Amino acid sequence: MRHSRTSSSRQRGFTLIEVMVVIAIIGGILAMVATNIIGSADQARVDTTKNQIKLIEGALDMYKLHNFRYPTTEQGLEALVQKPSSSPEPKNYQNGGYLKGGKMPVDAWDNEFLYFEDKGQYEIISLGSDQSEGGEGDAADISNKDL
Repeated sequence: MRHSRTSSSRQRGFTLIEVMVVIAIIGGILAMVATNIIGSADQARVDTTKNQIKLIEGALDMYKLHNFRYPTTEQGLEALVQKPSSSPEPKNYQNGGYLKGGKMPVDAWDNEFLYFEDKGQYEIISLGSDQSEGGEGDAADISNKDL
């Protein structure tokens, strides 16, 4: 007696083309997800830096309220955590400084902010991820003048 095989009992695998199509689809999905995640991380750093600038602005305003002027460019933002000894010396400096923790915040790339004061106007700048002037995206300069 011969035993015949039916088509339903036969095992069938995937062809090479089918496997490659599935891999290509998965690769495309991963590429889209990775692009969105990387873009979100960059934007989060920019947002964090903007928030740090706003925090520094609040401390500068409190400094001016007590001392009738902003720190000079030479005194810099360090005047918010340590009483400046250079002229003009603040007369009503707040004990403990103007920033909680007594430490200057840094931008999201762990770099110090730049500070310039001229005739009662100031600018706080982060040079972005590339730490050089100009740039685009997360490498763009961030200034309190643009917020």
